[in-house]
Amino acid sequence: MSAPTQDLSAGTWVIDRNHSTLQFSVRHLMVSKVRGRFTNFTGALVVHPDGTADAVVEMRVDSVTTDNPQRDEHLATADFFDVTHYPVATFTATDFRPVGDEFEVTGDFTIRGTTHPVTLHVEFLGAGPGMGDAPVAGFTATATINRRDFGITTEMPMANGGVVIGDKIALSLDIEVGLQS
Repeated sequence: MSAPTQDLSAGTWVIDRNHSTLQFSVRHLMVSKVRGRFTNFTGALVVHPDGTADAVVEMRVDSVTTDNPQRDEHLATADFFDVTHYPVATFTATDFRPVGDEFEVTGDFTIRGTTHPVTLHVEFLGAGPGMGDAPVAGFTATATINRRDFGITTEMPMANGGVVIGDKIALSLDIEVGLQS
């Protein structure tokens, strides 16, 4: 698949978990948003000599944190991520497409054993020498998914109408990758 990889050398660029964040937000009580993140994830962008690329990211959903232990325990149950049966969520890129100065990466996103296509809107932040002069590159990416598409259908109605959690989940990724030697 073609990708705007002219600034990246061919090779395997691995996510630096210490300098990357995979986070989400969802409406709460119809009036605010709760934010969370995954702390255990891996991934790589493979740039081929012809400039095409492949990418995959795996997230341990049992590493979810919203900075609220009680809520995090609930997110691990069958009501939400069902980490006992589905401990890993994955994104595998299927297409890279330039859009102006940015690009879109479409891929198969799997949560709870259910796979749907998701398009990430990606900004390439640049590439350069990292610590120890090993090449690094950075990206930001966003997307919105519907939790129901992935089998997360828990209803938590409020007494006065509305629901405790919304259907739309905003994803926001800040990714730094390093070229593996």
